[in-house]
Amino acid sequence: MSWRPTYRSSKFRNVYGKVGNREHCFDGVPITKNVHDSHFCTVNSKYLAVVTESAGGVGASGLALPKVCGHQGNVLDIKWNPSLTTSSRIIASIPEGGLRRNMTAALLELYGHSRRVGLIEWHPTSSGILFSAGYDYKVLIWNLELGEPVKMIDCHTDVILSMSFNTDGSLMATSCKDRSLRVIEPRSGRVLQQASCKNHRVNRVVFLGNMKRLLTTGFSRWNTRQIALWDQDLSMPMVEEDIDGLSGMLFPFYDADTHMLYLAGKGDGNIRYFEVTTEKPYLQHLMEFRSPAPQKGLGVMPKHGLDVGACEVFRFYKLIPLKGLIEPISMIVPRRSDTYQEDIYPMTAGTEPALSAAEWLSGINRDPVLMSLKEGYSRPNQLVFKAPVKKEKKSMVVNGIDLLENVPPRTENEMLRMFFRQQEELRRLKEELASKDVRIRQLELELNNLKNLSPNGV
Repeated sequence: MSWRPTYRSSKFRNVYGKVGNREHCFDGVPITKNVHDSHFCTVNSKYLAVVTESAGGVGASGLALPKVCGHQGNVLDIKWNPSLTTSSRIIASIPEGGLRRNMTAALLELYGHSRRVGLIEWHPTSSGILFSAGYDYKVLIWNLELGEPVKMIDCHTDVILSMSFNTDGSLMATSCKDRSLRVIEPRSGRVLQQASCKNHRVNRVVFLGNMKRLLTTGFSRWNTRQIALWDQDLSMPMVEEDIDGLSGMLFPFYDADTHMLYLAGKGDGNIRYFEVTTEKPYLQHLMEFRSPAPQKGLGVMPKHGLDVGACEVFRFYKLIPLKGLIEPISMIVPRRSDTYQEDIYPMTAGTEPALSAAEWLSGINRDPVLMSLKEGYSRPNQLVFKAPVKKEKKSMVVNGIDLLENVPPRTENEMLRMFFRQQEELRRLKEELASKDVRIRQLELELNNLKNLSPNGV
């Protein structure tokens, strides 16, 4: 019997990536140069936030726009929830209509880790529950209604590299620098399953929705980039697949609605995507988006912010620090019909929390509150999220000082920068004053010459 490869029909076989037009990109953004393994970008249906190359700053989408400046050190991670923005240890509330000036006051400052915080994650179904992982090897669970930690997970022996939750948030998976993969019951901190990954060095882990499976990215013993598919019991990998020999970390993104997995490498220009199935071979390679510009990180638009009229099923915001550019990349299912495509847009997790912080802490689990994307359907093929038009910056000048521009310094570095900026301004004003004195003397000489030439001396 001759061997024949098996092909399976899929509605996502022809998904392609489309880069947004220039007017949908964000240009002139001083993207951070920090080498921490993070995306440095977060997106929701209203705003895009990116960590910028400034002391303790998180910028909105555009060079001339205000920043969140309340941090005392480098911002390592940033996440949106439906009503708050969180970055590292500080929580800031963005007013309706966005920022109009630099924000220096935080809504909450959370103190509990003995070393810096490297990761933060929101609970997927509960309101006001935040997880933070620090370089002290601990995970703290914060109740933001109280502004204090309510649980501590202390089972890791090295730096925690990533965290991920199952659909209802009852289980948490972590990857750690000690080469262990763990599935944890977060409320009790009890490790339910643990795998020692000696041949597959895990960097990132993601729960695959409600499939009771996990996917990890990392490196093989020969230093090739690799992905592995695990059952929830972590007995052994169901699939291990080498990707390539590059050195950048692979970031996994999973779409539970379409069962599509996206792989984007740090420093790569391409994005690979697969379809995850419950039957062998489990991972079906679909296609690859290619671009010559390397990416530092990627933000992802939530489902309710996609353009369903264009059959857009996923959207990345790619950080390109060499160009100071953030460009959207839409993953589109080609369809000829202009009607709403219900088969590629099932009911999806909405913005409404399923339970309160107190309910979750008491032991209650609930699936996300679902919503339909049909209400957001519109026939024009345009991206929902557009870059703002640069306008002349408004100011509030009192005694020659722009109060909106000259925010009081909070740190020594900010004070030094302001000092040198003021010294440069003084030097410029002195040069301008000296040039005007020379011009005045020239005009006085011309006036005297005119008087001498006049017959009456007038």
